[in-house]
Amino acid sequence: MTTPHPHPPRTALIVRGGWDGHQPVEATELFIPFLEANGFIVRIEESPAIYADPEYMGSVDLIVQANTMSTIEKEEFEGLRAAVEAGTGLAGWHGGIADSYRNTSDYLQLVGGQFASHPGKAPEERTGEQSDNYVPHLIQMTDAAAEHPITAGIADFELTTEQYWVLHDDYIDVLATTTQAVRPWDPWNREVTSPAIWTRQWGAGRIFVSTPGHRVEILENTNVRTIIERGLLWAAR
Repeated sequence: MTTPHPHPPRTALIVRGGWDGHQPVEATELFIPFLEANGFIVRIEESPAIYADPEYMGSVDLIVQANTMSTIEKEEFEGLRAAVEAGTGLAGWHGGIADSYRNTSDYLQLVGGQFASHPGKAPEERTGEQSDNYVPHLIQMTDAAAEHPITAGIADFELTTEQYWVLHDDYIDVLATTTQAVRPWDPWNREVTSPAIWTRQWGAGRIFVSTPGHRVEILENTNVRTIIERGLLWAAR
């Protein structure tokens, strides 16, 4: 009788940094034990420079990107895109993936949705803090969500945090949406629905994005955390 070989460990690369308000270190540390418990060897990089190393990138099964409002060099981006096309998963949350490299339009195309705004509280309620943009809103599951491994069993849920208005294309598979209201002080005159959780197939690679995830306390929300953990596993090669 032969003993089955255990699965070889997979590699997860975490690229984190950019704006500190999104707690890139604390946020990614939240998911490292989960990745390790699921058989990943985790490497952490504080910049996207590693993406320009094709030999290493060919060995990566999952990229977790938590890098907000940064820039990426041409060779770095091309290395990232080539890895995804060849089957490396790309996953992340909030500005760490949906507002990473605004100046690189090819990156926006790769991810499929780009942060545009997070309309905040009434002007007279604002104090100049991050919480000016924390508004109660509903994350609404799509019909597809009920059957998808990332969202199965999760019902609509409410959050009070940044509500991302996202510019997007129709080559994303939307698992949840969120709808911006029209308030008396807003310049738009009808509701605007944005994708909140989506996936995308790029070559052989899978991409997963959750726009909820502004700070650790939102990532610790049971629904958000469950969706992201499942999304990481879904995206991985």
